[in-house]
Amino acid sequence: MLTAIATAIDEPLAFTEREVPEPGPGEVLVKIIACGICYTDLDVLQGHWPIARFPLVPGHEITGVVAAAGPGVSWPEVGTSVGTQILGDSCRHCDYCVRGEKILCRQKRFTGIVMDGGYAEYTVLKADFVIPLPEGLDPVAAAPLMCAGLTAFNSLRQAGITPTSRVAIVGAGGVGALAVRYAVAMGARVAVISRSNRREAEAREMGAERFIATEDSDPAEALRAWDGGANLILNSSPSTSAAAATLTGLAPDGTLVLCGYGPEPLSLPTEPMALNRLHVMANPSGSPHDTRDTLAFSAAHGILPEFTPIDLRDANTVLDAMAKGDSGKRSVITFN
Repeated sequence: MLTAIATAIDEPLAFTEREVPEPGPGEVLVKIIACGICYTDLDVLQGHWPIARFPLVPGHEITGVVAAAGPGVSWPEVGTSVGTQILGDSCRHCDYCVRGEKILCRQKRFTGIVMDGGYAEYTVLKADFVIPLPEGLDPVAAAPLMCAGLTAFNSLRQAGITPTSRVAIVGAGGVGALAVRYAVAMGARVAVISRSNRREAEAREMGAERFIATEDSDPAEALRAWDGGANLILNSSPSTSAAAATLTGLAPDGTLVLCGYGPEPLSLPTEPMALNRLHVMANPSGSPHDTRDTLAFSAAHGILPEFTPIDLRDANTVLDAMAKGDSGKRSVITFN
């Protein structure tokens, strides 16, 4: 099978033919239909994940079909269309795992970072960490939902979105665009914050009622003028400082949630936080049950990302473009 391998930090992917692996106990072999290229993949290749192991098959936005089941696996059945999130394994017995919050397990393991992922024609996954795709959901378009969609959906949910919320989304890229559409579908009023006006028409078409360009105005001041501020601000941009700049645009009892951030520390003014009982949190993607909910909601509301299908051998070109900041639509590797 054709496989892309990350051999070391700052090295291009190498392409090679490997034998199709066999699933072990508790595992399934998945014939991959699609694998999204995520900015986390780029972070791994650039050395921003110290836990990453090399050589490694990257990729965690995976959809495919169960081709074989290992010993002791009765579900999912061979032939089932499935997807999986970045969380690939956990201890299964700690309090977090027992509650279903496997993403918080201290022994969690990540697909495409410490476990081989989806830049290959087949991959082996833990059977209880794959999720059946809802009937009728396009598996290629659904691939980015396994990370970008899950992160956006679960961040809104963890931050306490309600149908009466005023929600501001910082960044209008892959995660941000899905967050806008999810928030609108949940009944919230939505504002989008971006550096320039370049994506204003797109944001309004998705349902945003306000668009704030930080090159023209202070985002926190603009949010305060929006009926007293946002109840929830979701930062999808890869910038911690962009998130911090919006804090005082929260209404009292509001929440700033980071699903995007940069390497710089988060520095926030304490007085407005204390006087207005503001909340700040971060959300690390989600657990399998969160992925199920994301896929079900996406299917029910027809929410799928825009994407560009590519061949596996084009992955280096896409990753190079992402590193330069000019990647365009999200790219999805497709397999025949």
